[in-house]
Amino acid sequence: MGEQLSRLSETLIGSEIVKLGGEIRERINQGEKIFNFTVGDFDPSIFPIPQALEDEIVQAYRQHFTNYPAGNGNADLRQAIVDFTSSWEALDYRAEECLVASGGRPLIYACFRAVVDRGDKVVYAVPSWNNNHYTHFCEAEHVVVEAGPENNFMPTASMLAPRLKGASLLALCSPQNPTGTTFDKEELEKICDLVIAENASRAAGDKKLYVLFDQMYGHLTYGDIKHYNPVSLRPAMREYTLFIDAISKVFAATGVRVGWSFGPQKLINKMNAILSHVGAWAPMAEQKATARFLARKTDIENYLQHFKAELEFRLRAIHQGIEQLQQAGHPVAAVPPQAAIYLTVKFDLRGKKTKSGKVLATQADVSAYLLAEAKLAVVPFYAFGAAADSPWYRLSVGTCKKEDITGMLTLLGNALTALQ
Repeated sequence: MGEQLSRLSETLIGSEIVKLGGEIRERINQGEKIFNFTVGDFDPSIFPIPQALEDEIVQAYRQHFTNYPAGNGNADLRQAIVDFTSSWEALDYRAEECLVASGGRPLIYACFRAVVDRGDKVVYAVPSWNNNHYTHFCEAEHVVVEAGPENNFMPTASMLAPRLKGASLLALCSPQNPTGTTFDKEELEKICDLVIAENASRAAGDKKLYVLFDQMYGHLTYGDIKHYNPVSLRPAMREYTLFIDAISKVFAATGVRVGWSFGPQKLINKMNAILSHVGAWAPMAEQKATARFLARKTDIENYLQHFKAELEFRLRAIHQGIEQLQQAGHPVAAVPPQAAIYLTVKFDLRGKKTKSGKVLATQADVSAYLLAEAKLAVVPFYAFGAAADSPWYRLSVGTCKKEDITGMLTLLGNALTALQ
């Protein structure tokens, strides 16, 4: 064995999604035709950021906004976020209760660090994005709930109830990455009631149970699906809820790196103190531009109308195609799209034989077969903490060209038909 570094670095698990995405990109760069549905990102040639936001960013650089921003986010941006949140989400916070950073990740990390001590219980459902890694960073106890298709892969109050006693953090995400599904109103209300009751049972001075509520995809809902949040449903949740949001997904601006949190001021202040040593600030010019853009309601409405329609078309077209393959007798399925940029798809192919006689013995074999024969790259739910034998996958449409959908489904159908 070589020289050891810190226990954290030696035990850290790399991101399966980043690793898979890198491998797929390498194959594409070598000229291979692959339908890449792995990344929770956007192809800017298909889904550019709003023109008004781009113009504001260019203008901000021309005005030489290239120095350090305020550590907690520029005052004009924090006020713009507060106004946007009040107007679009009917949530009323003060600028002092808002913290800006370079996207959602540093804010989630800071929340974990501000709330969770070594050995504390962190409750989260799988499949979900990165909760396992942040819990590991804090050397906390993983209290994991495995959600399944019967609940659209969202945790329920009955699943969470026996696990919240003594916990420090409950990590929730809706609309959820990787599933593209959402909490319905009644279930989220029941979960809020559990949190309120748990906190009421704790003695004065005891650490409270906080909820990290990631609503990064909150504006990307389809059909009659509505986005709900804990504080609007139960105002008593305000003192326990930390929101995570950003321009990253709702404006296809993943690389622009402007995210924000809002929540109890004491928690926000501690998160700010932690990030002051990390330096995970959103860039100055992008902050200035976002502050101006968030006030442009008509531009936002016009952008979202088109953006959501394009995403929904892709999600529904692929869902319909998977359903047709299922009706043709193939062991596949898909959850009807609700929100975000993801479709939850099932490839239950373990035990099948390829034309060459190879048995698909594991879900990794299934993934490899789909990539080799259907040229289809999707992310298995085990990359999001689900069981290694889960047949479910995340399919992301952020880089999907509409004209590729028919060809992808045809190739997939041929690959499924070739199995015995």
